[in-house]
Amino acid sequence: MRDVAVIGVGMTRFGKFLDTGIKELVRESVVNAIDDAGISISDIEAAYVGSAAPGIMTGQEMIKAQVTLSAMGIERIPMVNVENACASSSTALHLGWMAVAAGLYDCVLVAGFEKLYDKDKLKSFMALGTAVDVEVITKFLEDLQNDQTDGGEIFSKGSGKNRSIFMDMYAYYTRRYMEKYGLTQTHFAKISVKSHKNGANNPHAQYQKEVTLEEVLDSGEVAYPLTRMMCSPIGDGAAAAVICSKQMAARFTSQPVWVAASVLGSGQLGNDMSDTLTRRLGPKAFEKAGIGPDEIDVIEVHDATSPSEIITLIELNLCPGDEAGHWIDNGSMEINGRLPTNTSGGLASKGHPIGATGLGQVHEIVQQLRGDAGKRQVNGPKVGMAHNGGGILGVDAAAMAVHIFKK
Repeated sequence: MRDVAVIGVGMTRFGKFLDTGIKELVRESVVNAIDDAGISISDIEAAYVGSAAPGIMTGQEMIKAQVTLSAMGIERIPMVNVENACASSSTALHLGWMAVAAGLYDCVLVAGFEKLYDKDKLKSFMALGTAVDVEVITKFLEDLQNDQTDGGEIFSKGSGKNRSIFMDMYAYYTRRYMEKYGLTQTHFAKISVKSHKNGANNPHAQYQKEVTLEEVLDSGEVAYPLTRMMCSPIGDGAAAAVICSKQMAARFTSQPVWVAASVLGSGQLGNDMSDTLTRRLGPKAFEKAGIGPDEIDVIEVHDATSPSEIITLIELNLCPGDEAGHWIDNGSMEINGRLPTNTSGGLASKGHPIGATGLGQVHEIVQQLRGDAGKRQVNGPKVGMAHNGGGILGVDAAAMAVHIFKK
C-alpha cells in the first residue's frame, strides 16, 4: 500500500441556509480545497462524495456526485456516491484513501454535503430518524425498555417530533456513564462551554458565541441530562479534501498531512453497551498507525451531544473512565490541555450537517497539524485523530470511520 497525503482542504460555514442549494455548497467547499492544494481540476482522477439524506430533504436521489460536481466543470471521471449515515463523508475519505493507496489513482477529490435544515423541523427529524432499522426499531426499543431494572424511561414525550429520537438514545446511554463514573450534568455543561468557546474562534462554526455554565444548564431540557446547548444543531454545509500519492504530493506541497490510519466499521444488533463500535475500531486504528493512544496530540470526536465527547475519549482508551470527571474539571480537553478535543467547536458548536461532518473534522485536524488554526491552534501537534459515527443498530453505532493523521 502506498503512502497517502492530504494536500488540500476546504469547507463552507455550517449553518441554516434555506436559499443555498447543494450545488452551491459543494462548489464552495471543493473550490476551497482545490485552491488550498494548488492543483487544477484536470489533476483530479476520481471523486468520492458523501451525503446522507438529500433525497428526503431536497428530492435529489442518486447521482448526487455527478449532479453537484458537473455543475462546476468536474465531469467524465469516475464518481462514487457514498451514503453511510452521519459517517458518509468520512467513509468517502476511506474509499478515496484505499484507491490512492492501492495505486488506482494519484489524485482524488473527496467531498461531503448536506441540506438538513427546513422550516418544518419534523421533516428534518424524520430524515434523521431513518438512520435506524425501521422494520424492527420499535419492537427492539420496547424490549429494551422492558428489560430495564431501574425503571428508567428511554423515550419521553416529544421524541421524534420535537427532537430527534437519537437525543433520547444519547441521553439513555449518558445516564449509564453517569452511574458508572460519577459524572454529573454540570460536567457535561462544562464540556459544552468549552465547545462554544472553541466555536467562537472558528469562522466555519454554526455557533460563534461563548456561553456560560448557567446558560447551558438553563437552555431548556431536551432529555435528561441533555439541555439544548449540549446538543448538535440541525444545519447545512459541505466540506472537501484533496488526497494524493506521495509522489504527487511532492509536486504541490512541502507540508503534506499523511493518512496514518483509515479504519471503517459497522455496528452490531444487540443491547450490550460495553461492546461498542468505538471500542472495537480504536485499537485497530492505533495498530495501523503504529502508535499508542498517548501519542494523540489533538482529536475531533463525534459529539452529537456534549456527553458523547468524554464518553468517546473513554471508549478510545484516551481518558480513564474513573478520571473523566477530573479531566473535565481541570480543563484537560481545552486547547492548552493534555488532550485538546474538538478544537473546532465540535458538532455541538460547529454544527452537524451530517453528510459533511466527517470531512469537517478532517478540515480541522489538517489545519491543526499545519499550524493554521489561528486562535484555536494547539501547541505543536504532530498526530491528530478524527472519529465520526452515524446511525443506530441496536444500541451500537451503525457506521463509523476513524482516521489518524501525521505531519
